[in-house]
Amino acid sequence: MTTVNFERMQTLGDVTRVHAGERPDAIAFEFEGRSTSFAALDAHASQVANALLASGVKQGDRIAYVGKNSDHYFELLLGAAKAGVVMVPIGWRLAGPEIAFIADNAEAKILFVGGEMVEAVKANAELAGGRRIIAMEAGTDWPAYEAWRDAQPATEPAVTVKPSDVTIQLYTSGTTGKPKGAMLTHDNLLSGRKISMANPMPWNDWGPDDISLVAMPVAHIGGTGWGLVGLVNGAKGVVAREFDPLKVLDYIEHDRVSKMFMVPAALQIVVRQPRARQVDYSRMKYILYGASPIPLDLLRECMEVFGCGFCQQYGMTETTGTIVYLPPEDHDPAGNQRMRAAGLPLPGVEIKVVDADGNEVPRGEVGEVATRSYANMAGYWKLDEATASTIGSDGWLRTGDAGYMDEDGYLFIHDRVKDMIISGGENVYPAEVESAVYGHPAVAEVAVIGVPDEKWGEAVKAVVVPKPGMTIDPDEIIAFARSRIAAFKAPKSIDVIAALPRNASGKILRRELRAPYWAGKTRQVN
Repeated sequence: MTTVNFERMQTLGDVTRVHAGERPDAIAFEFEGRSTSFAALDAHASQVANALLASGVKQGDRIAYVGKNSDHYFELLLGAAKAGVVMVPIGWRLAGPEIAFIADNAEAKILFVGGEMVEAVKANAELAGGRRIIAMEAGTDWPAYEAWRDAQPATEPAVTVKPSDVTIQLYTSGTTGKPKGAMLTHDNLLSGRKISMANPMPWNDWGPDDISLVAMPVAHIGGTGWGLVGLVNGAKGVVAREFDPLKVLDYIEHDRVSKMFMVPAALQIVVRQPRARQVDYSRMKYILYGASPIPLDLLRECMEVFGCGFCQQYGMTETTGTIVYLPPEDHDPAGNQRMRAAGLPLPGVEIKVVDADGNEVPRGEVGEVATRSYANMAGYWKLDEATASTIGSDGWLRTGDAGYMDEDGYLFIHDRVKDMIISGGENVYPAEVESAVYGHPAVAEVAVIGVPDEKWGEAVKAVVVPKPGMTIDPDEIIAFARSRIAAFKAPKSIDVIAALPRNASGKILRRELRAPYWAGKTRQVN
């Protein structure tokens, strides 16, 4: 286990300062052949901080980054933290108007543009016009990042940064309405590590030989948050420019990766690669997974192929990522009830399940999951009303997720409250139905939605993607689901499509699947 003085890490800027002093020559990040030591990372972060201040960016201002993953992104993030400036990463898969909305909403003083996004930004007059832009890679009309950075000294900036200051502003996925900027503080990002040191868990321990794979997009907490977890613990982070299932296997094999975080959709793609069963996973200690429900059959397949410890992670952008975990010892290859759980609250995290009025419901009863901890965001950027409706005056944050707590304190998540289907007065949660359908040998992916029904109000429909070379028989799928869950929960109809619509973080866009069936309806429930 790494012996790191976490008490000295009050802000993100302290992270590189501490490691540069204790392990200056150890590698912090590896990116496409470029290695950066902790000493170099700390010096570069100071240069970035001084460059931001010299550019007229003030403490509390926002800067934005749009591009794929890069070690330079983390360098920029840490430099901004030293200057008291807030980083706003923007998803590179977003459309031009969506990128422009976030940059404008955040009032970003400078836009840092990854090489793959140069043409898209140039083509967007709203983005490119009247805004200072710095190119992360050379070869454009804009100033190049390294030259901009290296024009400044590596001295510590004369700025006082408090642990309670906002340091990252992550925009929520925006599956409904406009995305909101969740403001995360230094405390949000660092307090959990200090608490976990007093409550050690093997899956959460890091040693000097640990190597982390950062493959999820940095515009999401699963990318930026996971990158920072390894960095805080003094481990080397191998940064993947983007998620590529074949390259993930290469990283595991050639870079000796010992820990990684992935969403279930990404795990499914990796484990289905023909080469997945030929790779040496002996260095892999733990795979952490989360961000959406995982079908039990997929989880068992991953456990068989990777042969390492698995740990479910439940959380959201507004909770700075993970607040609930399902430990490896609860993962049984034979399957058990707990493998359907999100798990137990992390040390320092309170969880309860409440009704519409905020009253806690009895164990075993479904309601909305609420949480209170050091990890709850400071609020939504310039949206006081939305903040107040999400976080009460007592500090409890309403997650929007429907679930229940069992007698042993394990949290089970059914689905988003808004995705719940009410059929004949019965509550049906898509994730439960999806898990039942997913095990059919012809099904590669499945999403479940509610569609209008004259008799039942809403009827359960499964939208499935077949495995290559397989044919879907709707009656067979329905019968298969009925053999695994109650008949009222099983799909009444099946649609077959080539691919499920997803947002940049891999979450299924049920709204797009539902839209054709609810067109012309005054309400999206029946």
